[in-house]
Amino acid sequence: MSAAPSFPAASDDILSWTNQDSRESQLFNSWGVLYRFQTTVSQNGGSVTTMWRALRPNKEDRIAKLEWSPNGGLGRVIMGKHTLRMSDLARPDAQIYGSRSFSGPDGLQYRWRPSNTSQDIVLQDSNGEVIAFFRPTRQTRYQIGDVYGELHFFRNAGMGTVMHPPMQDMVTLTAMLYRFCAAWNL
Repeated sequence: MSAAPSFPAASDDILSWTNQDSRESQLFNSWGVLYRFQTTVSQNGGSVTTMWRALRPNKEDRIAKLEWSPNGGLGRVIMGKHTLRMSDLARPDAQIYGSRSFSGPDGLQYRWRPSNTSQDIVLQDSNGEVIAFFRPTRQTRYQIGDVYGELHFFRNAGMGTVMHPPMQDMVTLTAMLYRFCAAWNL
């Protein structure tokens, strides 16, 4: 596994992640809230999580709609005109315990996996280079909400696309799914 790049990240490259339940959380930096996950439960018990991305203050764009299976497990994701199985965005990887892989918007394979040297969960590109990671943190209170972790992006790692939609959206979405699967042993 390649090590995380040693250059310091800009503050905008780190998103503070509120709420232990990743399906009902916000990700923010010094600019403000960048992503938001909002979950609703219907009268029949079905859950739907909507992933929003801020375009500017008071203007959001829906990135994805996640329809959870009736038993609370993985269901399907609707992104634009594409429908995917959640399990395709969080495939267990038999090579590395606790890892999950997915195909990125560029068609290449990516893998979330526990770090060998810390509590971080790193995201590797198809060449094994770390392009992002999730770091659990001690609960810290902010005006926006209590933060339980940080999502770090390495702007220049790999092909340098991790900070650009649709890649940043996919990284954030799969990080949420990874956290959900880990929390519920799915």
